[in-house]
Amino acid sequence: MHDSLKKLRFSVVPLPIEGDRPVELARSISIHPLTYQELPYNPEYSLYAGRLNPEKLTNATPDEMYWKVRQELTFRHTGEYPYEISGPDALKLLQRIFPRDVSKVNKGRCSYQFACYHDGGIITDGVLLRVEDDKYWFAQADGDLFNWYKAHSEGLDVTISDPDVWVSQVAGPRSMELLEQLIDGPMPQWRYFDWIEVTIAGEQVLISRTGFTNELGWEVYFRPQNNSEMLGDLILEEGSKMGMILTATPGNRCRRIEAGLLSAGQDFTNNTTPFVVGLGRFIDFEKGDFIGRKALMTAGKENQSWGIRVEGGTAVRGDTLEYKGQPIGRVTSSTWSPYQVCGVGIVLLNDADFSPGSVVDVQCSDGQVHQAQLCTLPMYDPQGEVVRGTNSTIPAGPEPWAGISAMTAIGSKTENA
Repeated sequence: MHDSLKKLRFSVVPLPIEGDRPVELARSISIHPLTYQELPYNPEYSLYAGRLNPEKLTNATPDEMYWKVRQELTFRHTGEYPYEISGPDALKLLQRIFPRDVSKVNKGRCSYQFACYHDGGIITDGVLLRVEDDKYWFAQADGDLFNWYKAHSEGLDVTISDPDVWVSQVAGPRSMELLEQLIDGPMPQWRYFDWIEVTIAGEQVLISRTGFTNELGWEVYFRPQNNSEMLGDLILEEGSKMGMILTATPGNRCRRIEAGLLSAGQDFTNNTTPFVVGLGRFIDFEKGDFIGRKALMTAGKENQSWGIRVEGGTAVRGDTLEYKGQPIGRVTSSTWSPYQVCGVGIVLLNDADFSPGSVVDVQCSDGQVHQAQLCTLPMYDPQGEVVRGTNSTIPAGPEPWAGISAMTAIGSKTENA
């Protein structure tokens, strides 16, 4: 890469239309109906699954956004793209597409799913909702599955369509308190990864107990029949009374890294199998044939993806992970943790020789090489008690990572590992 490009970032920014001629490329970027709420904060966007995804807002720093989702409330308009798969053979198609058994997903439930190519490489992932017996929505992350559905639906009585649904996320310890204020009626009795319909301001609204922060929260699916602006403004107005702010990617990045939530195209790609990145538990070989099954049956089953904590620095993404001067893997996600007061990241190792506890070196954003330690994911709350609402403890402030002790360094990877 040319030196002039190494310290640049590229974003999509909203600009006024000049003149009265049509904007030819407008159809290539779909805009969330609540994007107008972000405009006062000089937003910058990335293109995510063909939709705009807020990358930067000036209403708060990344650290302030982080603490909002840990201590209060955030509101984020995501780039997730729900596609609808419906018809008598909808389940048959999805069983063909996804390695996880879709027949176990009942109406009213959501399920984490990913799709693979024939060689076992991951295309993308997302959340599947069974909205009717023969109708599903798959709210996918970045990537293209629409063409994949179509290509593999030949001979099946199934329709793949765009239901024009948009997703926004409410997250934080006060998220259920806000929901109780919003809905017309009693609080629903629901579990993590349920979806339900509630009435807000007289409108039927579909919400799910899902999100991308591993904090308590819910997502709202704005449908064409919804008055999205009225509902969105009401959520933001009532939420603001409880400390809610709009947030962008930096507000979620650290929390999802700490939680071990993988980012499509970043922490896994079409060159990584589910096993390599720790997703093998979501494969059900017993359910029958699916795309990629043959390759995955013979693929290596060892996990090579772990978390990393960095002493005194923030790791640079890329092939920056070393041991005794030799490259050993990639940093796929990286940021600073205001809670652990250290750099955190997700890494993909070249082999399985290294594991949690191993001490390695990593190139950091300050231009220096820092020591780091591999760790399991999630980095804390391993049972997901926060996101399930069984642990309501709110952190009052940072709890710094203790760092790499001398004994840990002595017990790190041996010479002959």
